Amino acid sequence: MPKTLILTKPIIAVTGSAGKTTTKEMIASVLRRRWRIFASYRSFNQHTCSARNAKRIRPFHRAAVLEFGMGARGQIKKHCKFIQPNMGVITNVGTAHIGNVGGNVEGIAKAKSELIKHMKQTGYLVLNADDPNSKLLETEGFQGTIVRIGIKNEADFRAKNVGYETDGMSFDVLLDGQVHTFYIPIYGEHNVYNALNAIAIASRLGFTPEEMKTGLRYYKRTPRRLNIFRYTGNITLIDDSCSANPNAVRAALDVLKKVSGETKVAVLGTMLAMGKYSTKAHMEVGRYVASTGVDYLYTYGKRARHIALAAIQAGFSKERVKMFESEQLLRKSIVACLKPNTTILIKASHKIGLEKTVDYIKKQARLKGLKQLSWKGR
Repeated sequence: MPKTLILTKPIIAVTGSAGKTTTKEMIASVLRRRWRIFASYRSFNQHTCSARNAKRIRPFHRAAVLEFGMGARGQIKKHCKFIQPNMGVITNVGTAHIGNVGGNVEGIAKAKSELIKHMKQTGYLVLNADDPNSKLLETEGFQGTIVRIGIKNEADFRAKNVGYETDGMSFDVLLDGQVHTFYIPIYGEHNVYNALNAIAIASRLGFTPEEMKTGLRYYKRTPRRLNIFRYTGNITLIDDSCSANPNAVRAALDVLKKVSGETKVAVLGTMLAMGKYSTKAHMEVGRYVASTGVDYLYTYGKRARHIALAAIQAGFSKERVKMFESEQLLRKSIVACLKPNTTILIKASHKIGLEKTVDYIKKQARLKGLKQLSWKGR
């Protein structure tokens, strides 16, 4: 392994169970208002990517914004061996890849804590005040500055008056004694947390509120993450087929509840990398579905059947649940849902391949004569 790349410029590493890519893109967009920076590409976040990125950072880059993914213990440490951050963000501690760390959230927290232990110890760290599992992170011994972002609890950077706007979210943040209103072009309270992470980093680096507002308004959206397609007849398709874990699915269901449409259809596929926690994870999602007021639930994949069964056990109408293992039959049923005032969410782990189903549904919508009115995607 090559020597660790240690730079005096801001090296910002983002990790966490959910929100890494969006947070990274939001930070990068704000910093680009003034600086020429290096940012890791899309969601390519394996430690081998950091090895390549270390060679791509040039003297003319004023800062680097990097996504540190984790599939098992020791991988974040490897990221830091290639490029040592002096600023870090841990978005949250959830259940993504829980099957690879002993099947418990304590294992996830320990693995994420590798960033705290192996970044520059006098650096700047951003944590989530509202995430109970983040309390498990091992911050003892860190000699730098820790700040927290939040909505519900007291935090150094706290969003208030959070609301759904046209194709996005608005919220207020107190900065240097003055309240500023921000807008992000993506739905979901969970994305407000991502924006707060960017604000916390940008504030430390001396960026103005106006630079932050502009950067967040025009950040580069990630394909297949809550991309909204609107059609005539108030038909909405939500493509969130990039990845899935219990936290992310719950967040997507919250968005489904808020988006316009009288009939709400949740199409949920298998969540991968859950290991021994898999059945419990899918059942947790099923119980949450039952509490959301969603009208119809379609599941895809053998493991996703646990979502449907748990939803029914929790009181969801059995007549409004369909379980599929054939993608062809699933597609046929979704096409039948393309009716006025209907919103359809499609979410699963990327390797399940439901992005192909999304593309098929979009094609069928065109063939049915439905005009695409807007696309809030990339």
